[in-house]
Amino acid sequence: MQIALVLHPHNDVTEVAERAVAFAARQGVEVLVRAADAGRVPGAVPVGADELAAECDGVLSLGGDGTMLGALRMVADRPVPVLGVHLGNLGFLVEVTPAELDEALPRLVSGDFTEEPHSALRIDTGGAHHVAFNDLALARHPGRGTVDATLSVNKLSFGYYRCDALVVATPAGSSAYSYAAGGPLVSPSVGGIVVTPSAPMSGISRPLVLAETDTLALELNPRCGSLALEVDGIGSADVGPGDHVDVSVQPDAGRVVRLDPDLHARRSRVKLSLLDLPLLPEQLRELLPGDVRERLEARDTA
Repeated sequence: MQIALVLHPHNDVTEVAERAVAFAARQGVEVLVRAADAGRVPGAVPVGADELAAECDGVLSLGGDGTMLGALRMVADRPVPVLGVHLGNLGFLVEVTPAELDEALPRLVSGDFTEEPHSALRIDTGGAHHVAFNDLALARHPGRGTVDATLSVNKLSFGYYRCDALVVATPAGSSAYSYAAGGPLVSPSVGGIVVTPSAPMSGISRPLVLAETDTLALELNPRCGSLALEVDGIGSADVGPGDHVDVSVQPDAGRVVRLDPDLHARRSRVKLSLLDLPLLPEQLRELLPGDVRERLEARDTA
């Protein structure tokens, strides 16, 4: 068995990575890591990204949701189970904390888990191809115009948008940029696509929820500005007048490991409620009992 480690690009994940490699060695499991990260994980086998995606039997993502999304994109052409270890900030996709890792790893290796299927957006921008598990966003560059795009659904003209940004999201991604722009929360079991304009000026001004079997085409009109095309929050290209962006859905493109689906769902609901509180993270600590605050402060200064 071969497990791939996907690491947060900047944060120090040494302690968790070493524990994962040590466990794998005891179980006779080979750990693969991308060649660029070889120096960060002693004991892992460095390989190219393509080989890693083609050979691994599962993925352990060490970071936050961004790292998890990158891991899912990496194996989208050959979906394998992906378990996220929470080393980021809020985190909706990741489930396991570092303290829970020792119990989670044996279950990952033995297959003692359920799988949460995730759809992905397949995006074509005139020869360039992208995969998004959360969302695709067309966003204006300051001072370089706004979004001006005509939408077609299943080759039928649907309407046009004039806005600061246009977000096309999966159900899982409906809690991210689309939600911040005023879009609805969509259950992954619905299997749809959400199209949400941000700061609309004219045209379609409300979010649309379409079927996952629908194909979308966005034609950028002559008065459209220069736009950033962002895939899961990562700038991937610039597009502008005359360009076309075609979007379709790949169902079950991702297999997210869930060890306790009910607990994860409860935690996610709490996190969503926190997003709507007008408080900074440090202000939230004032809502905790005094003894809990003291333990957190002691941990942070340790």
